[in-house]
Amino acid sequence: MQISKEWKKIFPFLGKKCKSKALETTAGLQSSYARYDWRTERGDALMTRNLQSRTSLAATDCPAPLRAAVYLRVSTGRQAEGEVSIPSQRDLTTRHCLSNGWSVIDEYVEPGASATDDRRPVFQAMLERACDADHPYDVIVVHSFSRFFRDGATMELTIRKLRRHGVEVVSMTQPTGTDPSQEMMRQIIGIFDEYTSKENGKNVTRAMKENAKQGFWNGASPPLGYNLVEAERRGQKIKKRLAIDPVEAETVRLIFRLYAEGDSKTRTPPLGIKQLVKWLNGRGYQTKASGTFGVGPLHHILTNTVYVGRWQYNVRSAKTRELKPASEIVEIATPAIVEQDLFDRVQARLVANNPKVTAPRVVTGPILLTGLAKCAHCGGGMTQRTGTSSTGRVYAYYTCASRAQKGPTACRGNTIRMAFLDDLVLTALRENMFTPERLADLLSAIAAKRQERTVAIDRRLASLKSQVIDAEGRLKRLYRGIEEGIVELDDLLRGRIVELRADREKAQAAYDHAAAQASPSAAIDPDKIATFSGLMMDLLDNGGTPARKAYLRTLIGAIIVGDKSVRIIGSREAVRAAILGKPSPLQNVRGLGPEWRTRHDSNV
Repeated sequence: MQISKEWKKIFPFLGKKCKSKALETTAGLQSSYARYDWRTERGDALMTRNLQSRTSLAATDCPAPLRAAVYLRVSTGRQAEGEVSIPSQRDLTTRHCLSNGWSVIDEYVEPGASATDDRRPVFQAMLERACDADHPYDVIVVHSFSRFFRDGATMELTIRKLRRHGVEVVSMTQPTGTDPSQEMMRQIIGIFDEYTSKENGKNVTRAMKENAKQGFWNGASPPLGYNLVEAERRGQKIKKRLAIDPVEAETVRLIFRLYAEGDSKTRTPPLGIKQLVKWLNGRGYQTKASGTFGVGPLHHILTNTVYVGRWQYNVRSAKTRELKPASEIVEIATPAIVEQDLFDRVQARLVANNPKVTAPRVVTGPILLTGLAKCAHCGGGMTQRTGTSSTGRVYAYYTCASRAQKGPTACRGNTIRMAFLDDLVLTALRENMFTPERLADLLSAIAAKRQERTVAIDRRLASLKSQVIDAEGRLKRLYRGIEEGIVELDDLLRGRIVELRADREKAQAAYDHAAAQASPSAAIDPDKIATFSGLMMDLLDNGGTPARKAYLRTLIGAIIVGDKSVRIIGSREAVRAAILGKPSPLQNVRGLGPEWRTRHDSNV
C-alpha cells in the first residue's frame, strides 16, 4: 500500500512495518463505524446510532490505525441528486480512509444544512464528541472543505480548536498539511468557498426578485385565502401565481370584519386579537395548514397587504430578519380579498389598541384633542405647552411634540392656542357634520357605495355555491358507489368521507356568511338621524371632557393642523355605526409601559 507524502509529514508512523505481521488494510481491514442519521421531531434533535460489528486487528508491536470520523453534508435536494450526494460522499470518503489505513469510527450525516455558519446540530455534536477527554478521533474526513465550512475565518478557528484536542480535519479532494505554504493554501480554499457561497446566494436572490417582478410566486406556501395555479411553463419550470380560494377568502373577510366592526347578524361586537382567536378556534375555523389560529399568525393576517392586492417580496433578510431598504422590496399586484377601506380601519384600530402607543392620558386626560391633533409637517402628535403673559395670565397651546422634544431640526412645527383649536373643531362638527341634512347625505353616500359592492358579492356567492354543489356531488357519488357495491367501505374510504363532509360544511359556512353580508342593510329613518344629531349637539355643548373625547375619538381619525388650515379626517362607517347604536370599532385601551399586560391576559 502506498502512503502519500503529505500524510507521512502529518503522521510520521504511517507506512512503517510492524515486527509481527504487516497489516493488509486494503483487502483485509473491515472498517467499523457508527452512522448518525439526523432527524427532527417537535423541534427536538434525535440521533439514532446503528453500531456495526468490529473487526479485531492482530498487530502487537505496530502503531494502531488512525481513528476517523466522516462528516457528510449537502445543502439542497439538488445537491443530493448530484455527484456530491450523501451516498457518493460516503463511498469516496470511506475508500479514502481505507486506502490510508484509517479505521472509520463514526459517521455524521447532515442533509439540508448550510455551512455558512456553525448552527448545525449534527456538526455541533461531532465537535463536542471530538473534544471529549477520551480522544475518540484522530482525524475528521470530509469530501471537501466546503462540506465542512463556507466561512473562511470560522473554519480556521474551528480547525485550531480541534488541533488543540489532537484532531486534524482532512479533505480528500483538497489535501493539505501543516507546512506554512499548505496552511496558506487551505485558508485560500476556505476564503474562495465563502466567496462562492455568497456569490451563489446573490445570484439566487436576483433571480427570485426578477421572478417576483414578473408576478410569479416564489416557492413558499400561499397565505390563507389563496391557492397557487399554473401561469405558464418555461421548459421544465412551472411558473405559478396566486388565485383566490373562494371558501378560505370568506374566512379572511370574516376575520377583518370581526376585528374592525363585529358582526351585526350574530350581535358580536368588535373583537380584540385574543378574543378573535378564541372565537375562530371555538367555531372550528382552521389555518392554511389545517391548524388552530394563534395571536401571532392572526396579527400577520390582519397586517398582510397581500389581501388588498399588494404582495411584498424580499422585505426582510432571511438570516437576520432585519428590514431591507425600500429599494430592494418588490411589490406585485395580486387579487384582492379585502377592500382598502376595511384594511385601513383595521390598521387604525391595531394602532389605537396598542397599549404602548395609546397612553392613559389620551383616553382620560383633561385635554380634549390629545391623540387626535397631528402636525401637518412631520405627522407627529401635538402636545400641550403653556406660557404666562406679563399680566400673569396662563395660556395653553397645542405644539408639535417632535419640535418640543427634539428641537427645530426635527420639525419646524406648528403652535396654536388650545382654546382656539378646540372651539374651531367643535364648531366645524356642529355646523358641517352633525346637522340632520349632513348626516343624511353621509348615509346616502354610504348606501351608494354599498350598492356598488353588490355585483362583487353576487360573484362571490355564485363561486361559493359551486363549491358547495361540487362537494355535495362528490359525496353523493361516493354514497352511490357504496350502495351499488362498486366500492367497499373500508377505513380509507371512511376517512375520505369525513374529509368530504368537512369540505362541504366549510363551503356551506362560507356561503352562509357571504349571503348574510349580501342581505339588505337596515334602513335608517329620519327620526333616528334627528335623534342622533340632537344628542351629539348637546354632548358637544354641555358634555364633560371625557365624554366628548370618547365620542370624538370614535368618529374622528385625526385632526391635521397646518400653518393656514385645519383638516378633520373621519370614517363614514363609524358615523353609520354610531347612528345605528353599534359598538364603536375604535375603543381605546388604557395603559402604557412595561407593567402593562404582565400576565399577557389583555384583549389586544
